[in-house]
Amino acid sequence: MPAHPPRRALNRQVLADYVHEELMASLIDGRLEAGASLSIDGIARDLEVSPTPVREALARLEHTGMVRRIALKGYRVAPLFTPLELSQLVDARLVIEPVNAELACARSTPELFDELQHTIEQLRTAPTGASYAEFRDYWKADEDFHRLIAEHAGNPFILNAYKTLGGQVQRFRFFAGLGVTDADTAIEEHTAILKAFAAGNPAAAREAMIAHLNGVKERSILDSVEHP
Repeated sequence: MPAHPPRRALNRQVLADYVHEELMASLIDGRLEAGASLSIDGIARDLEVSPTPVREALARLEHTGMVRRIALKGYRVAPLFTPLELSQLVDARLVIEPVNAELACARSTPELFDELQHTIEQLRTAPTGASYAEFRDYWKADEDFHRLIAEHAGNPFILNAYKTLGGQVQRFRFFAGLGVTDADTAIEEHTAILKAFAAGNPAAAREAMIAHLNGVKERSILDSVEHP
């Protein structure tokens, strides 16, 4: 990893966020290869930080499935998802997220509606290039849309289940190098979910989320065939 200016003057949370972003970029762009060992001390030296924010960043990445902690051996880069695993990930999201959409719609507030609308506006203006740096803002806006719905569903057990899935990050890792291939369609699908929220129709929100995730699954399979 390239050397970076010293970050010692920053507080611990900011440092952990910084390390997380640097590692995320290296993981998604393939600079850290699947199976590679991740040395906490080595990363700390490269980024000129203490080991503590590195440990915190790696723990966060472990929850996304991007890295794995192996007993007595430390962290390693997780293997890339296969097309089958990616399909199974979306199937798991289909169990959880339509329920989230239905519950959140039933509890929706003007503030939540505005926040969801803002994420769609961000999707429309975000770059969609091939590298993490180019599609990071798009991915984060996409993540925010789904996360906001999960957080407002009012069920902490479902929220915890949602968080363990790692959201969209594995899909973007799988297709790094292609860029975002389905932005226009995904924005239309998010907008359909938002319209259900605007209408106060939980059943319609559930169905719109199902349609969106099925669309994500179909497009992911198509991309894996066209770009093996």
